Amino acid sequence: MASRIIDIAEARRSRSAAKAVDSYAAPVSERFHFWTGASGERYVHSVYNLVDCPAIPSANYVLVRRDASGVCYAMDIGRVDERAPSLNLARIRQLGARLGATEVHIHLLASNGRQGKLIEFDLKSALAGDSCSAGARVCH
Repeated sequence: MASRIIDIAEARRSRSAAKAVDSYAAPVSERFHFWTGASGERYVHSVYNLVDCPAIPSANYVLVRRDASGVCYAMDIGRVDERAPSLNLARIRQLGARLGATEVHIHLLASNGRQGKLIEFDLKSALAGDSCSAGARVCH
């Protein structure tokens, strides 16, 4: 059995570089999504696969199921505001898995918790009227 010495720092740099290339290989239209609230305001969200989503600070989210044709359905809209980003991620992943979501769309631009709650309400109000199976709401 052969062995080799691995430079940990070099391995981490190459892994980070590979992730950076992969994350920017997708077109902008696939990395970002705009959701429109009842007020007509558009909110930009970063799009992540549910499994690959990083730990996040306080943020608004839309849990999404995307079908084979690329149409996405909002399964849940909410806000996480724990001080520990890993707890926010755990909450999103658990809820997303329970609902059958495949993506999480994250909005990080609320300036404070109050504005974040207003954004959540605006998005929920806009999508509440859409009629889809299982309570899902089609993205616009």
